[in-house]
Amino acid sequence: MRAIFGVLSLVVVLLVVVVLAKKQLTSTQQAVPVLALPALTGPDGTPVKQGTTPQEQSQQIQQQYKQAIDNAMQQARPMPDDK
Repeated sequence: MRAIFGVLSLVVVLLVVVVLAKKQLTSTQQAVPVLALPALTGPDGTPVKQGTTPQEQSQQIQQQYKQAIDNAMQQARPMPDDK
């Protein structure tokens, strides 16, 4: 009797897994609306040229970050007032 319940419970669990897998597979096949990608911007908010290759865009963003870091390093640090 215990063996019958064991096999029956395994069949029920297998059916649940199959139904869930089928649901998951059918949900991934539905059409997804295409969203417009936002324009790439550098660290200072300047837009990156869109007609360039990904390597050129990467180099441009790296240059913008380097310039932003250099500008931040050039600024004088505020000194506290001694009392």
